[in-house]
Amino acid sequence: MLTGINHLTLAISDLPASIEFYKNSLGFKLMASWDAGAYLTIGDLWLCLSLDDKKDDAPQVDYTHYAFSISQRDFASFKARLEAEGIRSWKDNKSEGDSFYFLDPDGYKLEAHVGDLCSRLEKCRLHPYSGMTFYE
Repeated sequence: MLTGINHLTLAISDLPASIEFYKNSLGFKLMASWDAGAYLTIGDLWLCLSLDDKKDDAPQVDYTHYAFSISQRDFASFKARLEAEGIRSWKDNKSEGDSFYFLDPDGYKLEAHVGDLCSRLEKCRLHPYSGMTFYE
């Protein structure tokens, strides 16, 4: 039986730039690195950065993205710091809770989000999406 996400692997084009971004900009802990990759952690997430010469740094056009949790207390300073570092945003927030949508050095779509599934469903129960059904 599956119990959760084990790890996330991202194909990258520039290992030093990606390590710098995830470690210094986002606060990941660098656990190991080698010529073609690195392992980092944040919370319970294990992130693998893997050099791939086929990687294109253009952002995907769809809505696929990876969202990280952040406290309300830390949100404003985190967002301001990333903006001061010149990190590009890819979407304005229109959902429940504060969110900052930004790109990593390879164009992966990321989000820092205040809230959780419970707060999202609470808002959705008040203003459901078209055709929305609740199961619990």
